[in-house]
Amino acid sequence: MDTAIHVSGLRKAYGARAAVDGIDLDIVRGEVFALLGPNGAGKTTTVEVLEGFRQRDAGDVSVLGEDPQTAGLDWRDRLGIVLQSSTGLDLITPREALASTAKVYSRARDVDEVIAAVGLVDKADDRIGKLSGGQRRRVDVGLGIIGSPDLLFLDEPTTGFDPQARRDFWQLIRSLAGGGTTILLTTHYLDEAEHLADRVGVIAAGRMLALDTPANLGGRGSSQATVTWEDDAGTRRTERTSTPTQLVTELAARHNGEVPKLTVSRPSLEDVYLSLIAPHVGASGDEREAQAVPA
Repeated sequence: MDTAIHVSGLRKAYGARAAVDGIDLDIVRGEVFALLGPNGAGKTTTVEVLEGFRQRDAGDVSVLGEDPQTAGLDWRDRLGIVLQSSTGLDLITPREALASTAKVYSRARDVDEVIAAVGLVDKADDRIGKLSGGQRRRVDVGLGIIGSPDLLFLDEPTTGFDPQARRDFWQLIRSLAGGGTTILLTTHYLDEAEHLADRVGVIAAGRMLALDTPANLGGRGSSQATVTWEDDAGTRRTERTSTPTQLVTELAARHNGEVPKLTVSRPSLEDVYLSLIAPHVGASGDEREAQAVPA
């Protein structure tokens, strides 16, 4: 399979502190990849190196077949970037922002099509400065996809979205991925990563702690299940087992087919994520000494 992003031994330090400390990563074309980690983990530095906005100290990096540090405008024409926030657009409308941005791309999408895709039809001609936070975020996403990118970087894209807007955005991302767009997503919403990502990577202290599908990350898919039910005396019972189907079958026979208040659960993505980063975060939840290292 073609590789859209190849990273080997990536390092970046600020003074004596390493923000990124030897990351290896390969992302195939058409994949949706989510990069997870606490504040200060090295996510933003890694993504900025891939985008060509920050120089690395060491390591090999290839993005769409080129080194981001030396790639030219033709390479950048193939990228879409959604930053955490944008500025300087308050006095123009979403339609004007998208139309002006479309002019710099060789394969620009239709402006009205993008406006509809990001849910801004009713606000297309209002000044951006008068939009809500979630609506402004939709403008940012529109600016990221207007150029029909081969590779789309999304940095916390649904911040400020209401639940329905997030679901609509997820559908947009699925449609882009279905059309062959490679997507690198950073998010603090673990449900978003689970719904969207083909694979996830967990980074902390500048290092990749785990990399797998959401279902199998950290051994999640093979971990023991927790079966909880209520016995004949009305007491809640809990048992951890590697064979939950067998246990439920036995319970069903014992209770004549219907097990009272039965639940079967495995560790959630959040459970696994928190266990992975626990050694690297302090009591506040932020990475130890993160304030000394840019994200």
